Amino acid sequence: MAEVILKNLKKVYPNSEPKKKKAKKGAAEPEKKINLQITDEGVVAVQEFNLHIADKEFIVLVGPSGCGKSTTLRMIAGLEDISGGELWIGDKLMNDVEPKDRNIAMVFQNYALYPHMTVYDNMAFSLKLKKAPKEEIDKRVREAAEILDITQYLERKPKALSGGQRQRVAIGRAIVRDPQVMLMDEPLSNLDAKLRNQMRAEIIKLRERINTTFIYVTHDQTEAMTLGDRIVIMRDGFIQQIGTPQEVFDHPSNLFVAGFIGMPRMNLFDAQLVKESGKYVVKVGGISVELSEDKQERLIANDVAEQEVVLGVRPEHIVLCADGIKGKVDVSEMMGSSVHLHITAEGKDVIVIVATNGAAANFPMGSEVNMTFGGNVAHVFGKESGKNLEW
Repeated sequence: MAEVILKNLKKVYPNSEPKKKKAKKGAAEPEKKINLQITDEGVVAVQEFNLHIADKEFIVLVGPSGCGKSTTLRMIAGLEDISGGELWIGDKLMNDVEPKDRNIAMVFQNYALYPHMTVYDNMAFSLKLKKAPKEEIDKRVREAAEILDITQYLERKPKALSGGQRQRVAIGRAIVRDPQVMLMDEPLSNLDAKLRNQMRAEIIKLRERINTTFIYVTHDQTEAMTLGDRIVIMRDGFIQQIGTPQEVFDHPSNLFVAGFIGMPRMNLFDAQLVKESGKYVVKVGGISVELSEDKQERLIANDVAEQEVVLGVRPEHIVLCADGIKGKVDVSEMMGSSVHLHITAEGKDVIVIVATNGAAANFPMGSEVNMTFGGNVAHVFGKESGKNLEW
């Protein structure tokens, strides 16, 4: 198998329209349209992408639509030309290597199966092209079918299979090749919620049974958090943060990551970061909360000054109390083991998760509540930069 190294990778789609006259001195720099940067070169889809993927690691690229994650995957696959930087698979530079010679396999969102072939022939097709011996083809196909529990479907055509079964066939067709790197581009997005959960578990099991490096693209943070050894969060063609699922959840590097990772989203308040008796304290909604020791140490190390900040607290970390930030309940959603309260407080829509512990929970619309939180779960972000001040 192989490690994958991406060094300062860049992708620019050239302008199809004639170049406009150069702007006069002092004019605005390259414009931004929606989430794509437009320059004289063209549309910049990915830039300054640096990532070292270890052998047999499972990496997930995650971000909103148009952030460049699928483009990055397609550059690794060889389906998109690389505009700048280097792509290494193992000890070989792959920038100009044909896709068929990269020893990779790709699983697409729409399965991409041959409708006129049986499941067996779909899985065997790439091996037949390589003129592999019939005995080896049969052995590999049946081993892959057993791993994916689709042996009973080998003589069927794709139209006779469900969406989940077709996706297993697509994965089987990829793993029979014994690739160095397995690329997966939103393979579960066409499935319903229950089947997605089941297939996530199947991919985790599959990962344990085949020795290959996985690079997986999704816009679904649940998939990213459950599947990845590390996740790469992208926005507008740039990497925002790389880390284990726990690291990016506990220590988001900026406001974008804080809002993107976590369900429901993190609550954000306008607050003041001040020092009292040498300790950092956040003030919001008439309450003061002293930050935990580890947060104190990191803020001191960064020599963070007193300032206005954006305070982030996750819904599961806010607790109701007798005296705290005052709010009014707008919506109460019963979720079984918990109630999700949508509360108007400090001019914001705040979400609080209250565990029911088997007891009836009654929060009528318009009822008043008080909230607080611990200093160990508070995140402070620069008002202007949006960066986590601890890091």
